[in-house]
Amino acid sequence: MHFEILVEDVSGKIALESILEKILGPNRQDHTYKIIPYKGIGHIPKDLRGTTDPQKRILLDRLPKLLRGYGKSLQDFPAAVVVVVDLDDKDCLVFKQEMLDILDDCNPQPTTLFRIAIEEGEAWLLGDRNAVTVAYPRAKERVLNTYAQDSICGTWEKLADAVYPGGSQKLKQLGWPHSGQAKCEWAKNIAPRLDVEANQSRSFQVFCNGIRNLAGIVKN
Repeated sequence: MHFEILVEDVSGKIALESILEKILGPNRQDHTYKIIPYKGIGHIPKDLRGTTDPQKRILLDRLPKLLRGYGKSLQDFPAAVVVVVDLDDKDCLVFKQEMLDILDDCNPQPTTLFRIAIEEGEAWLLGDRNAVTVAYPRAKERVLNTYAQDSICGTWEKLADAVYPGGSQKLKQLGWPHSGQAKCEWAKNIAPRLDVEANQSRSFQVFCNGIRNLAGIVKN
């Protein structure tokens, strides 16, 4: 199986490069994948046409055209599109249905898996406390202890408050691109240490199971 994996930013790509190897395990040589980062999540076009300037590389804005293109280019191959996005403050069921509506509008339809990190991708990193503290031995445990897994709480800010000097307030003062660089650093340092089986994030486990199902991997 070949996977075309669309993520909303570079930090997501960095994290998944480590995580996918672990999910696929001994079967990883039987599969290929390409992880494509975008420059933000954006919004689903109301007419499902996706007319936004492609040079801006905003994921949801481009998604209708992307899926229509994949439907044509992948129809003769054992391949799947995987769309990984943050929930942020959206209603999860409504958001997923909106993405499914885009897929329903495609003819032919590519095999597609939609997966949503709740609330943000950093929740998947926080799902393994040991990986966080090994990567950042000086992480503030009192902050980590206040995190309720997969809650809507300002997830990246929570991780920043635990591991970044000056916390989320400092990063917000610095602005872009410093926050993006910090997220990439967290992904680079924590993701390789994740125990995918023990990860406490339910949205992460749903992602893992979806990939394994597409790959035909049966967990022992």
